[in-house]
Amino acid sequence: MNEILTQEKSIYIQIKEMIEQDILRDILLEEERVPSTNELARLYAINPATAAKGVNLLVDEGILYKKRGIGMFVAEGAREKIRARRKKNFYQDYVKSLLAEAGSLGITKKELIEMIAEDREYDE
Repeated sequence: MNEILTQEKSIYIQIKEMIEQDILRDILLEEERVPSTNELARLYAINPATAAKGVNLLVDEGILYKKRGIGMFVAEGAREKIRARRKKNFYQDYVKSLLAEAGSLGITKKELIEMIAEDREYDE
C-alpha cells in the first residue's frame, strides 16, 4: 500500500481500492491482518474516520472481517469476491458499450472476436 492518493475520487474509495489491489496481488492474503485505520491515517496523512469509511465498505462486502481487539483481517474467498465483482463491472462498464458501438458500426460479434484475436497475435 504505497500508492499516492489523488484528487480524482474520494479518499475513502481510494483506500478501499488499494486494499482490494493488495488482495488481488496476493500482498494481503486470506486470514492476514490489514493495516489498522490509525496506521492508514498516519501513512496517508488522513483522518482515521476517512480510513475507517474505506475499510468498513470492505467489511460490508464481506472482504474484510473484524477480530475483536486484534484488528481487521482478509476474509476467506475475498480475492474471488473482488475478481467476480470487477469482472461484472468490467462487462457492464466497458464490454456492453463496446458491443453497442460495434453494432452501430455493423460489426458482428464474430467479427469483433476475430479483430481481438488478430490484435492478440501482434501483442504476443
